[in-house]
Amino acid sequence: MHPVWTPLLLSLKVAGLATLLNLVLGVAAAYGLSRWRSALRDFIDSVLTLPLVLPPTVLGYYLLVLFGRRGALGAWLERMGIELVFTWQGAVLASTVVAFPLVLKSARAAFESVDHQMEDAARVLGVSEAGVFFRVSLPLAMRGIMAGVLLAFARALGEFGATLMVAGNLPGRTQTLSVAIYEAVQAGDDGSATLLVVITSITCIVLLMVAGRLTPDRAQQQLR
Repeated sequence: MHPVWTPLLLSLKVAGLATLLNLVLGVAAAYGLSRWRSALRDFIDSVLTLPLVLPPTVLGYYLLVLFGRRGALGAWLERMGIELVFTWQGAVLASTVVAFPLVLKSARAAFESVDHQMEDAARVLGVSEAGVFFRVSLPLAMRGIMAGVLLAFARALGEFGATLMVAGNLPGRTQTLSVAIYEAVQAGDDGSATLLVVITSITCIVLLMVAGRLTPDRAQQQLR
């Protein structure tokens, strides 16, 4: 196997797992925020969106403080035999945190665009709250959610700063696609760097095009 495929496969695994986690966590948080009426809602939303604007190195530092061996959560996990720092699972953690706001924002906008009258009609017919969510709200918001999921996958695939700080750069173990590109450039291996850059660019372009098609046009929404 060509050496460039190892970080690519690892990145796909890391991005895929991070996206699955964000699909569950992001949709749950988005639905809660879209239905919660509280003065704290905007504050909570801002805190959850912080990874979108904070430098990746700052996020990496926070993760090390929390999940490092001396961190509160890290020490507890270590007693359970779980170690995240300098492992591919740590890369999943970093990618999940960095990409989370993309799912949150898209899913919240999608849930807020759902016609509440349809949800109320389901309740009048005797459908439980769980049934309203799974049979009415979630299907109607699915296109927006999937757009956010695709963007989150693309973001997780290209994550660099936080991943490097938490998972390190161990070839074959924690070296993801973006870290491999950085190392190839530093080593003067232009061939490998170019190949990885092209693969990454094509993948992200395809994901962005699909996400764009899944996002409803504002003009069409106004006409409905």
